[in-house]
Amino acid sequence: MALKNIYKATVGVIGTGNFGTALANLLSEKCNKVLLYARSKEKAMQLIKTRKNGYHKIADNVEIITDLSLLTEKCNLIFPIVPSINFREVIKNLSPYLKPYHILIHGTKGFDFDKTKKSHNPFKESDSQIFTMSEVIRQESSVVRIGCIAGPNLSKEIAAKMPAASVIASEFDEVIELGRKCLKSDRFLIFGSNDLMSTELCGILKNIIAVGAGTIEGMKLGENAKSLFITRGMVEMVEIAKKMGGKVEPFLGLAGIGDLIATCSSKLSRNYNVGLRLASGEKLNDITNSMLEVAEGIKTIEIIYEWSKSNLIRIPITETLFKIMHKKIKVEEAHAYMMKFPFTNEIEFLN
Repeated sequence: MALKNIYKATVGVIGTGNFGTALANLLSEKCNKVLLYARSKEKAMQLIKTRKNGYHKIADNVEIITDLSLLTEKCNLIFPIVPSINFREVIKNLSPYLKPYHILIHGTKGFDFDKTKKSHNPFKESDSQIFTMSEVIRQESSVVRIGCIAGPNLSKEIAAKMPAASVIASEFDEVIELGRKCLKSDRFLIFGSNDLMSTELCGILKNIIAVGAGTIEGMKLGENAKSLFITRGMVEMVEIAKKMGGKVEPFLGLAGIGDLIATCSSKLSRNYNVGLRLASGEKLNDITNSMLEVAEGIKTIEIIYEWSKSNLIRIPITETLFKIMHKKIKVEEAHAYMMKFPFTNEIEFLN
């Protein structure tokens, strides 16, 4: 796909969740046609009939399809926007139709855990079987040019045409430029980064902190406490990322601080809402069973808690949230514990 022809191109999106639909509509403003893939034929028929998906009105030049071979035939650029728990299966199903010339830019902010795989980009000091979505794409397909989209992208605000911005991260400048040409507008800015893994880690790890921020709001502990928690949360995110081989810089930008602010302060954030409901006394199973879309922070807390045991890293926020989720400690006890935790230097990761 030549960059100069992007406005005439057909672009694909996999996933009909809120962000997948919002992204398809954004792409429709700059691209000739968008193919939006729905795994369920029933869901596809509903979208075709109503041209609506929740609070999203689907743009006229977005076509709903259920055929992955058609998607790869018509689209060189594809955006997989599916939950991490389904991501590997989706890429496996897509893989027979993918060629090295395809470009994939994913928008999934979660980890994959696969005991049968070994990392090609190993997290430092670990034989980890935890993978970002870009690594899953490398493992399961012939695609070389891979990127991710990250940042504060609450889909309801995007649907309402409020101003927003994202980061397109990739090791390939042409992927960043292609993403920019497809998405950048007067109300949606696109920044670029060549640090793909660190940018992915920003989007994944902030979900942990969003759950915790929700518990503070639910306990009505005030803005000072929330600010303290978010700041310490950023420190913990960076310490985890550094242990995994990530770098600090992306955490100080839109994919890090930017996304963290949005998801730790808005009831539009699924992870923030999980924390609110945990603070009200609801059981985790009841919360997850009632949610229409996945809150990635729950799985991420589980994965990072287990990962930390073999990586000699102290992550008090993640540890405490794990205990809250599994009823090993009450929310009010957890916050009392955190206030007594022996934090020393304020910004350890710059040392």
